[in-house]
Amino acid sequence: MSSDEIDYGRRRMLVAATTAMGGVGAAYVATPFILSMHPSAKAQAAGAPVEVDVSKLEPGQLLTVEWRGKPVWILRRDKEMLENMKSLEPLLRDPHSDDLAQQPAYAKNEYRSINPEYMVMIGICTHLGCAPTFRPEVAPEDLGPEWKGGFFCPCHGSSYDLAGRVYAGMPAPTNLVVPPYHFTLSTRLVIGVDPEAV
Repeated sequence: MSSDEIDYGRRRMLVAATTAMGGVGAAYVATPFILSMHPSAKAQAAGAPVEVDVSKLEPGQLLTVEWRGKPVWILRRDKEMLENMKSLEPLLRDPHSDDLAQQPAYAKNEYRSINPEYMVMIGICTHLGCAPTFRPEVAPEDLGPEWKGGFFCPCHGSSYDLAGRVYAGMPAPTNLVVPPYHFTLSTRLVIGVDPEAV
């Protein structure tokens, strides 16, 4: 066959078909790699907001839920608990929650909460990440007469009041962290969403 007899139309069609098949093959090979870059459903769920019904929570009762792999405490404080907290200011490292990294602006108050009746805190000690225990009793023998209820970290002895404020002279450098949260109803709250973003 001489060069005068070459079918350029057929050649263009074969080049186009080969290019198209190569593109399909490349997309087929690249798809698993691209999909692996997206977070899994489990990872997405771990960072998702958590909705909690607190209607059955009795005064003085603590509820623990998980958000982003961390324990979040929801404590329904009774009137006695709220009253006892007022006398603790001189004993606390940061009684007025001046370290703004520890709570959203709407929780910078003496109760460190939107509604004084409900405390919402991440239950991880700010010293080395241990899990403090809930000690609601007043003046137990092992914690002394000044104790008005709160959280005690058994790892290194850090103590927090019922608003998550750390006592002065403790290994923990800051108050417990308040996560972003808001109430959708008076007894239903969402952890992980700032109320200003709603």
